Amino acid sequence: MAPVCGVEPPATATKWRPKLRRVSHDDAFDDVLAANADYVSGFSLAGLEPNAARGLAVLTCMDSRIEPLTMLGLAPGDAKILRNAGARVTEDVLRTLVLARYLLGVTRILVVAHTQCRMAGGNEDDVHAAVRTAGGPDTRSISFLVATNQVESLRTDVQRVRSWPYLRDTAIGGCLYDVDTGRISRVC
Repeated sequence: MAPVCGVEPPATATKWRPKLRRVSHDDAFDDVLAANADYVSGFSLAGLEPNAARGLAVLTCMDSRIEPLTMLGLAPGDAKILRNAGARVTEDVLRTLVLARYLLGVTRILVVAHTQCRMAGGNEDDVHAAVRTAGGPDTRSISFLVATNQVESLRTDVQRVRSWPYLRDTAIGGCLYDVDTGRISRVC
């Protein structure tokens, strides 16, 4: 197996933990830059308006199993997509949503958490330990906003957006995406 993002998997292992190694910044992105050259040859989004054509902003997790546009029947330009670990409402998310609401045509906001999320099903100490085990630094000064009850955390995050004074006249909802079926269920 070839190295991925500077991580070299062992020759034989059923479950490998990445070992970080130094990566040359000069060639670390050659694969994606080459893919971009192909993308440019068929580029068709020139002239797309910056506003969200369907008035939607979606906050979801950075998990690569989630395809926000596809799962919601959207096309490029339909929505503003925000992603972070756990689909959590942070100060930065709120700041971005205010800009999306007033400057980019957003009239409704959907927070989408998902099943099997690493940020839901443990605690902060577990995540800090996992980072250390993977060869990372001591991260105990960071809060990863781990949720022990994912549905309750989703409700809390949606309520946080609803009560944000700058977004009070905005439709806000929360859903849970099932990574095994692709189904989205309304939570709040």
